[in-house]
Amino acid sequence: MEEIEVFLAVIEAGSQTAAARQLGRSLQSVNRVLAALERSVGVELVRRTTRQSVATEAGLAFYRRVKPAYAEINEARLEAANRRVEPSGLLRIAAPVLFGSTHVVPAIAAFMARYPRIEADLHVSDRPIDVVGDGFDLAVRIRELPDSSLKVRRLGELRTVVYGAPGYFARHGRPRHPDDLADHQCIVRETGRGNTDMWRFQLGGEVKTVQVNGRFRADHTTALHAAACHGIGVGYGPFWQIRDLIYHGALEIVLEDFEAPRMPVHAVFPPSAIPPAKTRLFVDLLAEKLKHERL
Repeated sequence: MEEIEVFLAVIEAGSQTAAARQLGRSLQSVNRVLAALERSVGVELVRRTTRQSVATEAGLAFYRRVKPAYAEINEARLEAANRRVEPSGLLRIAAPVLFGSTHVVPAIAAFMARYPRIEADLHVSDRPIDVVGDGFDLAVRIRELPDSSLKVRRLGELRTVVYGAPGYFARHGRPRHPDDLADHQCIVRETGRGNTDMWRFQLGGEVKTVQVNGRFRADHTTALHAAACHGIGVGYGPFWQIRDLIYHGALEIVLEDFEAPRMPVHAVFPPSAIPPAKTRLFVDLLAEKLKHERL
């Protein structure tokens, strides 16, 4: 490992002198270690001059092979060290408002009870946040994610369902197909980007959207659920948000055969090599808790 570290430093710094300065070693030490590596490999890896050190063809091929392997070994050592250290310090987490309160806070409570040296700062918002720029250790995101430099771990997936009160269905009948929603009062959520009056379904093996209409709109999830419970119309949203209302008989699910593909829940990290122990252990705990929830 010492020989590989010196070799990589010489190639990347461009000279033995610069590599010695970078590694905090003497020039003689760098030269001695590099020569020992070449003897063990049996081929010249670096062509030296008084001003620079340039990889030979064999040295360049060797560099390309050992660079990722060296990085992987260092990551493994850091991860092993993290496992020995009890997590401590401030854990900064971002999460959607309702999901954060319902699922992330209980996980934080369990984590803080397990590790008394942990402090937590939870930022709840349904607006996009900059994980790196805003200094978060991780963010919980409920959606498909675009490609980015951020590290991602899938935590679970959520059902999206159509629901209504038994009294509403007794008066207006139950929709049997998404097209039937055209004959129903649909409860529409208003957002800053306009009304979310396009509902997703799986029809004929494809994901399609159906436009809906209704006389009631609201900009808050709790109001949407209350409207459905009072029989104003048919609602649409994540199952976990209405789970208790379903269990108590206040709402019923319809159109289950046409549910859209489940929405993924991800933990997103800054693109550092190894997340610190506090972050990794918390995500492990959150993933385990969500595994046992009906989402």
